[in-house]
Amino acid sequence: MPYEGEFAHYRPLQRIAASETVRALLGRQRLQTPDTAMIRSQMVPISDIRPSQWTPDWVLAIDGSHLPVPVRNGFPGAEIGYITVASVLLDIAKIKELDANRPVDPREFRSTERAESIDSALPGCNVVIDDRGSPIDSLRRILFEVFRDARMSPEGESLLDTYEALLAYKPEDSREQRCPYHEECLAPEQLYQRGQGEYACPCAHARPLYSTDALRIHEGMLPAGSNGAMFAEIMQVWERVWLIHILRTLEAKGWLSTLRRLAIVIDGPLAVFGHPAWLSQAIYEELIRINGIATRLNHGLDLLIIGVEKSGIFVNHLADLDRAPDGAEGQFPIQTAALLSDPYVKRNIIFSDSHKPYGQDTYFGRKLFYKTLSGSLIVATLPFLSSLHRDTSRADPEQYPRLADAMSILDQLVSSRFPNSLSPLVAAHAEAAIPLHLGQRVLEDLARQLMSEQS
Repeated sequence: MPYEGEFAHYRPLQRIAASETVRALLGRQRLQTPDTAMIRSQMVPISDIRPSQWTPDWVLAIDGSHLPVPVRNGFPGAEIGYITVASVLLDIAKIKELDANRPVDPREFRSTERAESIDSALPGCNVVIDDRGSPIDSLRRILFEVFRDARMSPEGESLLDTYEALLAYKPEDSREQRCPYHEECLAPEQLYQRGQGEYACPCAHARPLYSTDALRIHEGMLPAGSNGAMFAEIMQVWERVWLIHILRTLEAKGWLSTLRRLAIVIDGPLAVFGHPAWLSQAIYEELIRINGIATRLNHGLDLLIIGVEKSGIFVNHLADLDRAPDGAEGQFPIQTAALLSDPYVKRNIIFSDSHKPYGQDTYFGRKLFYKTLSGSLIVATLPFLSSLHRDTSRADPEQYPRLADAMSILDQLVSSRFPNSLSPLVAAHAEAAIPLHLGQRVLEDLARQLMSEQS
């Protein structure tokens, strides 16, 4: 790593380019030509499936944002992670009504959106709260408090209740987890003892443990460095647990019948990565349970949940499929979905010779590519709502719940504001996004002010 203000010279570049070791390694790499015939066999034009005339009255979009911010507390590298997860409910029926009667009063248009959010600041490197013994203990405490205090309905269950319902699906014999105090814990083999809410470690120290410790997010904290990756894990957990929280709250209120008029769009794939990846299987189990009740109330209509990826290798691959060798775009057919099987993903997108299906431990849905009527390229995920959907050795339309409705709604929700974007996610991101440079200054000033008030 260079010193601040130190710039690279050309001598190392010349040496690397001339190195026989480097040249030999580059010459050994395996080259792959995309199998376009394979993808065309998995393409489904919208005309080949039952055309959908379904239009939701509402669309619920969920998106999050996180920003690590340095703070001055007497320790070098001290950092706070600011995280916000926003859910925005769009009144599609009213938007269409207003759209048919242009010009529209801006106040009327703003009334078509209702937003709420989870907002928190979490300890990072060298930040300790109250009488906690370390930054990790501080993070664990604040993370538990956010789950405990967040809820969709004042009289409904908390986000912690929702999380603990998912935790019940986690097998007891899953990979052993060390106690958060493993260096000093006196329990046999220093293993974490799972429980509900806040409780005491069974060893003689009796230090506090939390049900949220089972997420294992605290294990990723860097004691001497920025923790952006850890804050990203927390954000993705809140986004996905909040999705289940909304569905469980609707169930508790007896409102699952409203899901026949609602589509849910979430930023990113229907998956959970990193330390809390076990949540993926738990969410799958809970979605099956809720969907079973909802379909009985809604005349066999499954939940419509769509995960949408804005970037990444799947997005890049779809762009390549749409591009001719001479660079001309438009090769992927309009209003056509490409249904992705495990063999296709491993052959063309993520190299693997494993017999284990791609994403088996992290995904609770399966991917598809779609080119909308307007030409937007969308990488979407529809949820697993049965064991049939999880068989990724093949890719058939019946393995994608409400595929026709998903294709139709993607045509309707495309936004012209950004390339390949959807208006609900644009709205949700506007609620959640923290301006990078201005936001960092404002939040750093806030931390400095609040800390000075307590000194």
